[in-house]
Amino acid sequence: MLVLVAPGQGAQTPGFLTDWLALPGAADRVAAWSDAIQLDLAHFGTKADADEIRDTSVAQPLLVAAGLLSAAALGDIPGFAPGAVAGHSVGEITAAAFAGVLDDTAALTLVRKRGLAMAEAAAVTATGMSALLGGDPEVSIAHLEKLGLTPANVNGAGQIVAAGTMEQLAALNEDKPEGVRKVVPLKVAGAFHTQHMAPAVDRLAEAAKALTPADPKVTYVSNKDGRSVATGAEVLERLVGQVANPVRWDLCMETFKELGVTAIIEVCPGGTLTGLAKRALPGVKTLALKTPDNLDAARELVAEHIQA
Repeated sequence: MLVLVAPGQGAQTPGFLTDWLALPGAADRVAAWSDAIQLDLAHFGTKADADEIRDTSVAQPLLVAAGLLSAAALGDIPGFAPGAVAGHSVGEITAAAFAGVLDDTAALTLVRKRGLAMAEAAAVTATGMSALLGGDPEVSIAHLEKLGLTPANVNGAGQIVAAGTMEQLAALNEDKPEGVRKVVPLKVAGAFHTQHMAPAVDRLAEAAKALTPADPKVTYVSNKDGRSVATGAEVLERLVGQVANPVRWDLCMETFKELGVTAIIEVCPGGTLTGLAKRALPGVKTLALKTPDNLDAARELVAEHIQA
């Protein structure tokens, strides 16, 4: 089984969309999306600097657009359909589009409103997120709670992401949990998936009312608990609630194991989730769509699974 996954915020880098826009029809597609959400995705994906694309209201729609664009380059393969889809944090909206729950424009409209709502919530208090590398998860989580931090992403493969105020994160840097090798600040602009995002939940719930989700056409694995979700209505409900609740990517990968996954393709800007999978899912083939140069290898991997 081949699983298609989409990364979350922090995966973006300046200019990462440039080569993708050179693909046939890509620039027109991105222009149409930009008009629909009133955000110049091509500019931010090609010319903006790191600070500009760190802005939550920009980063989130940019990531979803990149994921949809790179996946579309695989979608023209006859018979191609992933066995399952999943996304990390905002990548869940990309995955919802992969599964047919939302069309591309609806997904981008929702993520634009999500980004704006989360940016507004993040502006209330100076907050952020840092990744903990190494250590025992139970020990680390207990230590974070002692410091008043939230284990906002439990990613598996020895990685937990802490979220909270900048003061709390500074204290973590000085007082790491036992066994943690390094604390790495992430390129995000707030404490996502924590109580700090509660104001954004109500705004996103209101935005979701305007959408008519379809039921997933392929298995959709949710960040909430790693379980598959059968209805579009529940997918949408979970997308709203996850803004202020931890991402359990470790449980998503456990579900991949149960499903019998044999390969994972991570859409642009790929690398983070395939890196986790290499450590947590030994024997599973992984491929990250970083640039269009990776498409030939991805198509070969897809062809193997169509034949199987």
